[in-house]
Amino acid sequence: MNDVSQEKTRLLVKVSTMYYLDGMNQQEISERLGISRPQVSRMLAAAKSEGIVQISIRNPYSEEQAYERAIAETFGIHDVIVVHVPGADRQMIDLHVARAASALLESSIKDRDVVGIMAGRTIASVGKEMHYADRKDVQFVPMIGGFGSDGGTWHANSNARVFAERFKSRHLLLNAPAVVASPQARDFFLNESEISDVLEAAGKVSLALIGIGQVSDQATIVRSGYFSDEEMQDMRTKGAVCNISTSFLDGSGERVHYDGEARMIGLTIDEIKAIPNVIAIASGEDKVEAIVSALRGKCMDVLVTDMDTAKQLLDWQRKHPAR
Repeated sequence: MNDVSQEKTRLLVKVSTMYYLDGMNQQEISERLGISRPQVSRMLAAAKSEGIVQISIRNPYSEEQAYERAIAETFGIHDVIVVHVPGADRQMIDLHVARAASALLESSIKDRDVVGIMAGRTIASVGKEMHYADRKDVQFVPMIGGFGSDGGTWHANSNARVFAERFKSRHLLLNAPAVVASPQARDFFLNESEISDVLEAAGKVSLALIGIGQVSDQATIVRSGYFSDEEMQDMRTKGAVCNISTSFLDGSGERVHYDGEARMIGLTIDEIKAIPNVIAIASGEDKVEAIVSALRGKCMDVLVTDMDTAKQLLDWQRKHPAR
């Protein structure tokens, strides 16, 4: 190494030490050494490319991240969070998935965001795990009406209230049922400005948290008493395997139209897809087919799930290619 090269290397080492070990930022290094900030940036890049700086990350989540990348690349979504809790039962896994979703949501919400919240017990579990984050002028909006009259703590209104309480922020209420008796009854509700204004706000949210429902007798829409087992079987006959808000999807992720849509009050899947950032939380063997449908339909930007479900999603995709 000649003298010039040696001195260049010495300076790269000095800049790298100041930045990576001493905790100085690029502007501080620029002022200390009397060189421009862009030059500091170039020197740090050179130090990495020449092997002077070698960054090592101790990663205890390498297996999870391999599945996260595989799912994101397979289905073309922005990101996936996979939670692994070895040896845990379903209840404990669901708790950790909810905590992962809450941490993601806390970091995703920005000042003045309007956040759409879906109904469902899974969404309710995320709300319980939320912590206060200092954000200005955040508002939470329910994206679907209520299921039943039992005052369930998992209704969209209840979920929006819980999230708002955690964030010490405002929330709106959608004072309408999710399913009404007839299309005429739906029109009557939508003619009320108090209801139409909330739905309009829901359609303009910048961030949304949704669950993914399977098409079975365990679906919220059936357990609430609004859809009979026969109606749900009819949906399966039409090819539906997934329920999100007021919409049903088939195995390819395409929307399945049905007569009951005209009785539903809430956002459709097309309106949800138009939201800039949609986070979906779903896990469990019984939901694998539904989650794959939602992934194929590009119904979300980010998926939060668990390791076993992640493996089954990729396995289902291989064994049941979309038509």
